[in-house]
Parts: sequence; structure tokens; C-alpha cells
Amino acid sequence: MTAFDRDFTMTIGGQPVPGGATIPVLNPATEETVAEAPDCSAAELDAAVAAARAAFPGWRATPIEQRRAAVAKIAEVISTNLDQFARLFTQEQGRPVGKATEELLGAAFWAASVAKQEIPVLVNEDTPDRRSETRRVPIGVVGGIVPWNFPMLLGVWKIAGALLSGNTLVIKPSPFTPLTMLKLGELMRPHLPAGVFNVVSGGDQLGPWMTAHPGIDKISFTGSTATGKRVMASAAANLKRVTLELGGNDAAIVLGDVDVAKVAEPLFWSAFGNNGQVCIATKRLYIHDSAYDALAAELTAIANRVKTGNGLEQGTDLGPVQNRAQYERVKALIADAQAEGLTFLAGGEVPEGKGYFIPVTLVDNPPEDSRVVAEEAFGPVLPLIRFDDVEDVIARANNSDYGLAGSVWSADTDAALAIAERLDTGTVWINEAQHVTPWAPFGGHKQSGIGVENGTEGLLEYTNAQTISVRK
Repeated sequence: MTAFDRDFTMTIGGQPVPGGATIPVLNPATEETVAEAPDCSAAELDAAVAAARAAFPGWRATPIEQRRAAVAKIAEVISTNLDQFARLFTQEQGRPVGKATEELLGAAFWAASVAKQEIPVLVNEDTPDRRSETRRVPIGVVGGIVPWNFPMLLGVWKIAGALLSGNTLVIKPSPFTPLTMLKLGELMRPHLPAGVFNVVSGGDQLGPWMTAHPGIDKISFTGSTATGKRVMASAAANLKRVTLELGGNDAAIVLGDVDVAKVAEPLFWSAFGNNGQVCIATKRLYIHDSAYDALAAELTAIANRVKTGNGLEQGTDLGPVQNRAQYERVKALIADAQAEGLTFLAGGEVPEGKGYFIPVTLVDNPPEDSRVVAEEAFGPVLPLIRFDDVEDVIARANNSDYGLAGSVWSADTDAALAIAERLDTGTVWINEAQHVTPWAPFGGHKQSGIGVENGTEGLLEYTNAQTISVRK
């Protein structure tokens, strides 16, 4: 198939809008410009919000079966253009083409699955005197703010739920990875009424404009905890609804009875998939002392055979860190571990040259107060930490401002469940990690977020409750 053309425009009111200015989009493997994306102005954002607000009454009144068909069309558009999307994705995000394809297929699957979900009506009372029902009504105009680590999948999480429940949408991809979402907006223009789905791109000023905009009724944001706090403060001015999916410092707890050969590979990729740039990546790996040496050796062997390189080259397992700012943060974390005199089992040396490449790095049993343990790396760095007491490791895992997810690994499912129930996180997996579905709610405890995405609860985040009571 031929590649997408490199004419990237915003979608505002169903029309292409090139914008009065542009921002360069870099390939993180080469640091060369892939394309120029529109840099949305305040006036263009106003136009997008106005288009969404004008389209809202009609979209709200559209029968849900038609809204289902429109959301399902997203899946069809992604699937039909899969190869073109994948190549473009790799050039702007850095992930190898095969892994980019997996995300795109996941996004299509998500849209198709959400299209089938039901919006429940709760009967509160049905007596000879009265019938009372609580139904769910759309909020209005939703502003979606999407991060650079999963630019299509996390975008579809927002798009599908918002549109199915009857809202209209203004969505903003990250300035580091705007191209695939801009193309999705372009390809969906024939399939949605004008103004229902608007895509705007721009620099750092665009997000704050959206969170403060009086014409936007809800913000769904995925990103860092620090930025999430600013989103919440900005949204308070007109009591915008917010869903915030924020950072994590997820702990995996490996008990001494595991089959090391069986769990090493899934544990490795739970930490290093997408170069560790995953909010639910394993970021602290606690290993029982009796299994520590064997598992550390297995993980080191995997790290030494993984190929890091340009995602467009065959045989590449991991691409670059996505952007220079994150690259510098991860380098600083490694440098701090070196300055502390910590032991590296793999990696630790960042190569010179073009591209934001950092090798898979394993740190051997650092102290709990070291930065490599206490901070979310959001890159290919993982501390392996010994423990010999279950009560102690539960306390250590919970000793974090974050509470997004975690995992427990054991041959004894009951023992693992007993630990899982005591972890202060929104999701806990047992003998697996990062299994997220369209049907199960996903969200964080503590400073990892507010509200949930996915499942019925996630769909209802795009609605307000309305109770209607009828006196018979």
C-alpha cells in the first residue's frame, strides 16, 4: 500500500484546517523532521469548540444504534489503513513497526468493543404510586488530551466512550506524536456529522487553553501526575468534570515458589515493553531472596539479547525513548544511580550519536530511598529488589504516592490473592501484567488519578445522572 501523504491538517467542524503556524514532528530514532503539524491558535480552538457545541444537540438526539455504527467505523478506518498508520506511527513515536501494528489493532478492537456496550438505566422504584428511573445523559463537549506513549490506543479510549454516550469531542494529541491522530480525524470526516469529532494539534499552550475553555464541559486527560494537578486546578474554574489517568510506580512482587524460567520473559516485558514508557509498566521488581539470583540472571540474559534500534529496521525489539526531554530525564536517573555507586546487571551506559537510544538497564538491589526506586523512570530502567518477608514487601510496595497498578507472581494463587487484596492500587494482576480490556474499569488510587476509563464505569464517566420520577 502507498504511504499517507504528508499533508497534515486539523479537523474542525468537519473541514481540513492547516493552521496559521506549524510545529516540527521529529523521528526520535534519527532526530530528523518527519513532518510539520498544525500549531492550533486560540481562535482555531474557539472554532473547534464552537463546532462541537453546535453539533451536540443533534448528536445527542441521534439514536444510539447510529452512534454505535459511527464508533464501529473508527475500527474499520484504522484496520483498512493499518499499514500506512503503522509506518507513520513508527516514524513519529519510535516503536518498531510490529509493535506499532499491535497498538493500532488494539485501538480498532477497542472501538469495535465499545460500540457494543450498553448505557444502563437504573429503576429505583416501581410501585403502584410511582416509577423512578435514573438514566445517563451526555455531558456536552468533551476535551480529550492524549499522551505520546500510546497516541492511538489512548486516544480511542476517549473518542469511543465520548461519542457513544452522545457527547461531541475536541481531541488533542501530544505535540510529539500528533500525526496518526490527525490522519484519523481526516479519514473520519465523511463518516460523522460536522463538528462531532474535532482534532486539533499544537504546542504546550494548547492543553491549558482547553482545560480553561468555558465551552468545554469535561476533560479526559492522560499524562503525568504533575500535569494532572494543573488540569484539575484549571478545570475547577467552571466545575468541568475530569477524568485523570496519571502516573504510576508499579510494583511487581515475585514469591519464592515461581518457576523462574516461566516468569522471566513476561516479567521482563512487563517492565520494558514500549521502552518502559507505559504508565502500568513494572517499575519496581521485588523478588523473594530465594528466587532473586536465578531470576536476575534470566532477566540479564534477556536484556543482553534484546536489540534496541530504529523501529523501521527489521529485527529491532525496542526503539528509542520518544522525545529528548524524557531521554534526558532517564539519562539523569542512570547517572544518579552511577553516582550512588549502585551495581548494574545490564545497561547503564548511554551511547553517543543520533537518536534517543538508551539500553535496557537493570539495577541490582538498590536501596528503597534511591531515585531509581522512588521515582517513576518511564524509560528502560528497572531496579531489582530483594525481600524475604511478605509483610515487609507489601508495606514497601504501598509506600508510594502512586497507586495505579501492580502484580503478584506465585505458584500459589491463594497466596498471591491474599497479597493482591492488600495493595493500594486500582488494578492488580496475578501471574501476568498489563492485561487491560474494554470491559473492565481502569484507574488509579492516590495520586495516580481520578475516575476510571473503560468498562461500564468508564463509559458512564462521559455522562451525568438524571433521575426522572413519575407519579402514577
